[in-house]
Amino acid sequence: MNTASPTATPIKKSLPIAGQAPPVLDIDAELRAFEAEERARLGLDPTEQWVEEMANLTFTKSERSKITMLIGGLTLAHDYLVSGGLKSCGYDVVALDAPDYDSLRVGKEFGNRAQCNPTYFTVGNLVKVLIHLRDKKGLSTEEIIDRYVFLTAGACGPCRFGMYTTEYRKALRDAGFDGFRVMLFQQQGGLSQATGEASGLEMNPAFFINMLKGLVAGDIINGLGYRIRPYEVVPGATDEVIEQAKRICYDALLNKRSILAALMQTKRLFSQIQVDRTQPKPRTAIIGEFWAMTTEGDGNYRLQRFIEHEGAESDIQFVTAWLLYNIWEVAYDTQERKLLRQHDTAKLGMAGSNEYTALTRKLSLWAADKGLRTAFHVFAYAGGFYDYHLPEMDEIAEIAAPYYDNNLRGGEGHMEVGKLILNVVHNKASMTLSVKPFGCMPSSSVSDGVQSLITERYPGTIYCAVETSGDGAVNFQSRVQMYLFKAKKVAEAEFEKALSDHGLAVEQVRAFLNKNPRFANALHKPPRTTGSTPADLINEVAEYIKLSTAERTRLKAERAWQGASDWLRAAVTGAPTSAERTMKLGREFAAELAEIARDHGPELARKAAQKGLDQAMATVTNLPLAKQVQSFLGQNKLGQSKLRRAG
Repeated sequence: MNTASPTATPIKKSLPIAGQAPPVLDIDAELRAFEAEERARLGLDPTEQWVEEMANLTFTKSERSKITMLIGGLTLAHDYLVSGGLKSCGYDVVALDAPDYDSLRVGKEFGNRAQCNPTYFTVGNLVKVLIHLRDKKGLSTEEIIDRYVFLTAGACGPCRFGMYTTEYRKALRDAGFDGFRVMLFQQQGGLSQATGEASGLEMNPAFFINMLKGLVAGDIINGLGYRIRPYEVVPGATDEVIEQAKRICYDALLNKRSILAALMQTKRLFSQIQVDRTQPKPRTAIIGEFWAMTTEGDGNYRLQRFIEHEGAESDIQFVTAWLLYNIWEVAYDTQERKLLRQHDTAKLGMAGSNEYTALTRKLSLWAADKGLRTAFHVFAYAGGFYDYHLPEMDEIAEIAAPYYDNNLRGGEGHMEVGKLILNVVHNKASMTLSVKPFGCMPSSSVSDGVQSLITERYPGTIYCAVETSGDGAVNFQSRVQMYLFKAKKVAEAEFEKALSDHGLAVEQVRAFLNKNPRFANALHKPPRTTGSTPADLINEVAEYIKLSTAERTRLKAERAWQGASDWLRAAVTGAPTSAERTMKLGREFAAELAEIARDHGPELARKAAQKGLDQAMATVTNLPLAKQVQSFLGQNKLGQSKLRRAG
């Protein structure tokens, strides 16, 4: 006999019968019930299987005095200067050296299999330092875990960069440093990353301002080094000045002195380097995955130095440009998501916002973009890094959109495509070299896929895509050499054409430079007319060689006037944003303000009129005939209503 209760008997669902209402079926409830039954049948208790004890570790204010923060991941100049800026905020900071092959070995020993190149180098670099502290300095594992933390950048995206902290924790645990604190600094987190009142790491405005000073100053010093070193007369002179410049700027940041004054001091040092720009050298633009194109160690086989050793000039990408790209990403996403105020619950989504949120966010991002550009150009002028224009993010996005969707993220996104097109169309470089780690998903899909279409659309493009794996330097460098050979031939042809077009010989140019040292100064940057600096210099000085003193004076005056006009135009439009883009942005803001006014204008006008009427009534009460007027208004309610409507 069946003694089961009616509620225990499963209800069978049947197909609807014509003329009858269909049965109500809650799919989610059915699935939850089925899952519960299966768990009970299989004996699976809902217990937590794994707890990550090294996640979200930080240090408190009471620990701050004994904590040493380790930082690294950018160039030597950036890491060193940022450490000085953070020290001025009261932190004890040590910048790690550039990752080398020993870092790669340690990273592969303690890291997961099949990770990308930057993971092994950066993770191994940290573990190598900790092993050195333990085995060479005599610190115990407990002391290291107690007294040191590592601050690194992180992000969320389609590549393994979003899993770096997990790899750090895995390698640290396997190397015997279980519990070591890895603190993640999200690239787009901003001030919202402040970790609480009790946290020892206070990400306040002073923290970010000092970090920004170090990053921009590092860009300027690196830019001067790569611009001057290929043409130095005395080998090693540029590197010597760079070390002095880094110490000067570091001391300024550490002691809270003017970083601009420090850069002006370094400018005098750079200007004393002797250079010879009368030898043809191709300009090689380096693009690609951020870490691979930025690091200066074995992670990219010391690519920048290799290019210089092969007789070319490296045109590097700056951290400032990467920050501008991050700002552009948020602005672009805000524009696309501004109408999703009820459903967009992502981290930077619009859920819970009002009609003013998108407008105010875009205005703040616009101001951040212009502020960062202004800061860079001020630093550049103070340091002597003249005639450099930061990339315009909207222009790059527009020119790349037909080939690479702006919504695809990871790596540099569409910027690799846009930069290659601009390099070719505007002849910015003799050759474009894209470097990325082996297996880098976002960058490889661009360089190995989309860029092949670009090279077909723009014949004559010299584009070299290379991958780093840590153990293939010979193959890597051999491929770069093949493309550099082509670029050298192009640079030599441009140099000879410039001499031929102006009817000059190299000896005449050198004699002119000896008599006019301003053009031979290490800080001098000839206007860009070709893809190589020596050819640009020939085109610039040719006019001066063939002109009289009076004609030169007139030409100088014209150039000075043109330069002042360009500067004023750039200042008005928000250098280097064109007036057209600025007006377009203004029209967008005006349209949104008009829409807000149209939706809320009548209500605001009614409230203003009511407030005005209330103030008038309050004034009337103080008049001699106040009682009579109030009596009249009180008896004539219709008149009062008309007054309100008229208001």
